[in-house]
Amino acid sequence: MKNHVGILGAGTFGIALAYALARAGKDVTVWSALPDEIALLRKERRQKNLPSLLLPESIHYTANIAEACSAGPFLLLAVPSVYVRSTARAAAPHILEGQIVVDVAKGIEGDTLLTMSEIIAEEFRAAGCSPSVVALSGPTHAEEVAKELPTAIVAASEDADAAVRVQALFSGTCLRVYTASDVRGTELCGALKNIVAIAAGVAAGLGYGDNTAAALMTRGIAEIARLGAAIGCRPETFYGLAGIGDIIVTATSPHSRNRSAGKLLAEGLGAEEAKKRIGMVVEGFHALPAACALAQKYGVELPIIFAVRDLMAGKITPKAAVESLMTREQKNEF
Repeated sequence: MKNHVGILGAGTFGIALAYALARAGKDVTVWSALPDEIALLRKERRQKNLPSLLLPESIHYTANIAEACSAGPFLLLAVPSVYVRSTARAAAPHILEGQIVVDVAKGIEGDTLLTMSEIIAEEFRAAGCSPSVVALSGPTHAEEVAKELPTAIVAASEDADAAVRVQALFSGTCLRVYTASDVRGTELCGALKNIVAIAAGVAAGLGYGDNTAAALMTRGIAEIARLGAAIGCRPETFYGLAGIGDIIVTATSPHSRNRSAGKLLAEGLGAEEAKKRIGMVVEGFHALPAACALAQKYGVELPIIFAVRDLMAGKITPKAAVESLMTREQKNEF
């Protein structure tokens, strides 16, 4: 039982992690709320968005959330950010004593401005349980984890022992896990870098080059770091794997849904049409209102993020969004 892992969510990243852990000899149980998804996984041993990946026979699939939650000492929440609260609420009555809950979703709740681990902790407290919560974040495209390509990631938690245990859990997989204690900073990076990646996609869609991409990534992480400083996060977090590492991969990779969404916006599509075209969750769209609310709350200027906001609101064209950044008041870099 000590090697058993429950995973809530059968999307691309949840399944990629299930594959990696099963290949490393862990007993894995995957839950999905969608019966058709469970049926396909059981029958075909494939996930619809990772069709070339044949999953090990050892992975168990269930539509019973209690079964997945009670599987063992580790429980991974791998659902889109908009479903984290409802999933945590459904899971809370079944949490085991001493269990470590690992969140892999990247986002900030619009109404409360809470990070994903804060939402999970809140729901568990309401149910009378208090497991250790670890945020797993960094430059990790599911498509590459599924190919077992070398990947580095951060396990951030206020419980140092829990972070170390998660680090050990992934030993023997393609994931090299570093531990950290700055949970809020780690999660802020994971949520807001998606918006910067949308901006990078817009620039790519307009035909701009590597210079523009480099400027957007560098100035984008500077924006996120400014907000993090105002909130009280550790500065180095933003220049590590969770920060600059994740922003590089999300803003440049063809696997990136957020970058792809930005390219579609540059073509003149609206946000809803872009989401339909991509066919999967675009987390940057969901994070945008919360990012702007945090900026207002802490009095921090986020020009790139604000430009994406104005573009999505139809206030400016894609080209005007980039031009607005290039014609801002001149200033020192730092």
